[in-house]
Amino acid sequence: MTSEKVVVFQCGNEDYAVPVEHVVSIEKLEHVNPIPHLPNYLIGLMKIRGELVPIIDFEQILYNRSGENEENARIITMHTQDMSIGLLVKEAKEILDIPSNDIKQIGLVNYTKTRYFTGVANLESGMITIVDPSILVRSVDGIKDIQAYLESVKKEEVGS
Repeated sequence: MTSEKVVVFQCGNEDYAVPVEHVVSIEKLEHVNPIPHLPNYLIGLMKIRGELVPIIDFEQILYNRSGENEENARIITMHTQDMSIGLLVKEAKEILDIPSNDIKQIGLVNYTKTRYFTGVANLESGMITIVDPSILVRSVDGIKDIQAYLESVKKEEVGS
């Protein structure tokens, strides 16, 4: 029987998960360099393992409030098809194997605001919404600007 290995995390009072193959590391929120003029859910850039990674506040995207001051807040660093990102979450909980049969595709996929929700796992412990980081990155306003900015920073580092 096939299953999907996911990293489960919390935002608001809900559980969400990302496929483990996208996850690079889970970090504590440390010094973030803010970038002016970007949407408030793009907190800024954090140096993780020598790489500048844009930090997206998932709490802000979902519930319009900052997750930065949460005691157990963590950054889930992920590779997407386009770039590496850090997702600020209220709490990183566990790595789970969810049987594929328990994951239902979501009918809301056509709803443009939440295209990145790709499925829901209905487990005894509760519901977990599966997030596709690559779709999330593409649906976040301002991320293209950050990508361009990071490219220019990389070029400067190479050139210097």
